[in-house]
Amino acid sequence: MAEFLIAYMAPIMFAALMAFLLVGYPVAFSLAAVGMAFGLVGIELGLLTPNLLQALPDRVFGIMKNEILLAIPFFTFMGLVLERSGMAEDLLDTIGQLFGNIRGGLAFAVIFVGALLAATTGVVAASVIAMGLISLPIMLRYGYDKSLACGVIAASGTLAQIIPPSLVLIVMADVLGRSVGDMYKGAVLPGLILGGLYVGWVLINTLFRPHLAPALPPEARTLRGWGLARRVAATMVPPLVLIFLVLGTIFIGWATPTEGGAMGAVGAMLLAFFKGKLNRKMLTESLHSTAKIASFVIFILIGSSVFSLVFRGVNGDLWVEHLLLDLPGGAMGFLIFVNILVFFLAFFLDFFEISFIILPLLAPVADKLGIDLVWFGILMGVNMQTSFMHPPFGFALFYLRSVAPPTVRTSDIYWGAVPFVAIQAIMVALIITFPALVTLGLDRPIHTGQPTPVQLLNPQSTRPASKPINRNDAADLLRQLSKPSP
Repeated sequence: MAEFLIAYMAPIMFAALMAFLLVGYPVAFSLAAVGMAFGLVGIELGLLTPNLLQALPDRVFGIMKNEILLAIPFFTFMGLVLERSGMAEDLLDTIGQLFGNIRGGLAFAVIFVGALLAATTGVVAASVIAMGLISLPIMLRYGYDKSLACGVIAASGTLAQIIPPSLVLIVMADVLGRSVGDMYKGAVLPGLILGGLYVGWVLINTLFRPHLAPALPPEARTLRGWGLARRVAATMVPPLVLIFLVLGTIFIGWATPTEGGAMGAVGAMLLAFFKGKLNRKMLTESLHSTAKIASFVIFILIGSSVFSLVFRGVNGDLWVEHLLLDLPGGAMGFLIFVNILVFFLAFFLDFFEISFIILPLLAPVADKLGIDLVWFGILMGVNMQTSFMHPPFGFALFYLRSVAPPTVRTSDIYWGAVPFVAIQAIMVALIITFPALVTLGLDRPIHTGQPTPVQLLNPQSTRPASKPINRNDAADLLRQLSKPSP
């Protein structure tokens, strides 16, 4: 039995983690518990030394001192304040009036506002709930098909997953060891194209099944001419200024993502103040929700750090690497396999779980195959976006179900999501086929050769030391140092 455990410790450890997650045990505690339990088993079997687990406090403090992760509470707070300030309601009402005289106008307005909210809030729950509360009753009142209306709202809300300042892009940048700014730049064009594909699907429905998305009747279009133009200008300026304040300063290099998030939080409070919505109750609720979301992310990150330390100690990274490098088709075979894998895992795991558990195992293999990790991260982000839309466990579907009127059945929401899941799969194929969709936003070419060596830096200088060391060689060296002496 001992020999079997020693030989297959890594796959057994991974299977145990999947079992904990499928049972429904909290993700952070599942990761930490499996890591600690197999760490102790590994020490007992002579695979590991106690010195390996003594590295855990340093890892935890490293997470706590990571300034990039400060962007998570800043952007979360910004999104929650904006959601409570009524900005989404104003946008939907105004853009709905603007597009109301054409078939599918309300659906087009929802997609447009969803993209705009994604660029200001970065929080899927806030976008889906706001649009579900405001636009779904109106769409149903004017004869929209229930499934189409639900699908448009849920899909548009998930644009906050990929359009900056997405929270998941911050997490993925930290996991992949890449710049948040690069992740943001690379995600802009795919996010906009995805929104365009949503518009295309609605347009197809209006052309071939016009009864599913009728135009607003004349009596519902209360704003016209200069009155509508003034309303559009007054409604659009505040979010556009906020987008520039946050994303513009990051893209042109005036601010780091953390600093941009801080400015966005202040800007959101100022916007709420001028709208007369800033009060103690709203601030308290926003801060409370921000603390819950930020704590959720940090605890998962700590748990994943415990798991990954032990998993690498028992050569789990080599097991995954050999498993994936032996796939037929080289880099393309790897990409096809991992995208199918992540697509099906998204039925059971949410994007945070996939980011913290699966992505760290895939990234070294992608790096060894010469795949640019920023491009790979955006590709995985678009794929993981389907985790919000998968029936029956998609979070966006649950958010919408919680605010949808009783006349909307759960099956309406599920069937409405299916075409948009297919559209997201098409977007994944487009990114693989046309890598420039991501790299056009970057100021450097995509890596196509061997992985770039990581250079050790002299502590007293920012100049590289004379001898570079490869990332994989460093991992092998650390792994050997953790093994017990014979």
